[in-house]
Amino acid sequence: MSKFWKYFFGSWSLLFLLFGYWQINDLDPQWWVPIYLIAAIAAGFASFGKFNVNLLVILTFTYLIGALFFWPENIFGWVGQEWQQKDLSMKTNAMEINREFFGLVICSIIFALEAIKGRHLKLED
Repeated sequence: MSKFWKYFFGSWSLLFLLFGYWQINDLDPQWWVPIYLIAAIAAGFASFGKFNVNLLVILTFTYLIGALFFWPENIFGWVGQEWQQKDLSMKTNAMEINREFFGLVICSIIFALEAIKGRHLKLED
């Protein structure tokens, strides 16, 4: 596996740990801390070239299905609110829902990339 992918997945592992840390003060940390820790562990394994493709596919679809429950009503309005307030504090419930939606989507994308890379490496062997 190339150094790019090692650093890419390693960076995401650290970012997911940071995201999980930020969720400790959230209203429902019992859900969001493990969600990001699972993503951090999977990305950490991927950075060392360890891929469980079947599990990664399951996680990809599980997180995408979860994201559907947080489908934002007005993405562009939310982006505008975030730019106007210029800090990370949550002012509305819509902000929380949008952030949770995008967090799950980002995790899903990284899981999918890990599964694709893992499958590609398995086919090379």
